[in-house]
Amino acid sequence: MSNIVAIVGRPNVGKSTFFNRLIQRREAIVDAVSGVTRDRHYGKSDWNGKEFSLIDTGGYVLGSDDVFEAEIDKQVELAIDEADAIIFMVDVETGVTGMDEDVAELLRKVNKPVFLVVNKVDNGKRAADAVEFYSLGLGEYYTIASISGSGTGELLDALVEALPEKEEVEEEVLPRFAVVGRPNAGKSSFINALIGEDRYIVTDVAGTTRDSIDTKYNRFGFEFNLVDTAGIRRKSKVKEDLEFYSVMRSVRAIEHADVCLLVLDATRGFDGQVQNIFWLAQRNRKGIVILVNKWDLVEKDHKSMKEYERVIKQQMEPFTDVPVVFISVLTKQRIFKAIETAVEVYHNRSKKIKTSKLNEVFLPLIENYPPPAYKAKYVKIKYIMQLPTPQPQFAFFCNLPQYVKEPYKRFLENKLREKFDFKGVPISVYMRKK
Repeated sequence: MSNIVAIVGRPNVGKSTFFNRLIQRREAIVDAVSGVTRDRHYGKSDWNGKEFSLIDTGGYVLGSDDVFEAEIDKQVELAIDEADAIIFMVDVETGVTGMDEDVAELLRKVNKPVFLVVNKVDNGKRAADAVEFYSLGLGEYYTIASISGSGTGELLDALVEALPEKEEVEEEVLPRFAVVGRPNAGKSSFINALIGEDRYIVTDVAGTTRDSIDTKYNRFGFEFNLVDTAGIRRKSKVKEDLEFYSVMRSVRAIEHADVCLLVLDATRGFDGQVQNIFWLAQRNRKGIVILVNKWDLVEKDHKSMKEYERVIKQQMEPFTDVPVVFISVLTKQRIFKAIETAVEVYHNRSKKIKTSKLNEVFLPLIENYPPPAYKAKYVKIKYIMQLPTPQPQFAFFCNLPQYVKEPYKRFLENKLREKFDFKGVPISVYMRKK
């Protein structure tokens, strides 16, 4: 389980530039997903081998100062509530502002590591000007220039040292299915429909994160832990905050899941927020099942289902090998089909292909369809094996791995899916030097 680091502050201090610099530091392991609402972003980064989830909380620009300050306060409170550490970014060019003081007042009450970061410090004069930020009462500060990256190393050294050590979660025998999605999509209703009236077969245990509940499900030959992330409407959150809050919960739930059941409202479609949660799950290499809920409310004919699925998969490209199940929790239509599909995806994610079988299937295929020559050099793939990881990852050993481009890797991935059925599961293909 990785820590969550939130970047907070008023608009136009350079938070997003700093965020982008961090998530692009090592392209092989990072992911960035557009935020649930404007100016919010979610991604992964690491420093000195310690991985953490990063949230850029963005900012609002609304009508009056009073409304703006109210919105920024709520957003910072949400970030404080979820994060393990907080980066509070300010701008040396403008100096201390009233909004900076409002945020600082909230952060002084927090019992979590807070890093005051003064941005746009790119010369000695500005470094001297940064002294005024001591007045915020948050102690020492770090000076950086997010555009050039100056000063970020020292900040990140201190950040990863301050992050709490997460206890290693022992491997559980039971699969973990997380029910995720935007508010009002029917997540709670789906879980209630599953457990039904036979309450004696379920047991509630402490969740891995606050306000999440693990329910042990054991019916009709299926047994797994169902992670309910639906309980996100607390502390009388306003509508503006609900979407942000749901994705913060989803970050936690997705990290702990084997399979994500992504519930969407059929009347709203595969909209931006749903897509963001989908890509979070995909880039965390989790199994995914799309559940189109409230299908009973949609006017339809015999072609509606196929057309709806086609539109969804068009928006999921290039990862389209994902099962889509149309359900109605109100009528309980196909809710057990949803569970059957999730179990299948779990088995696909756990699937191990023998090295001998991989080479038997792929070496003749590669011989007939070799990688394109690059700079008059020919790539020869000699050997294939599946890596010993929780999710499907494959290494193709060859003489010139640097010349194998993404289109050919996509070709290999598609063939892996065609030959061995990895429906609903992201696959990683690596080229390695033989």
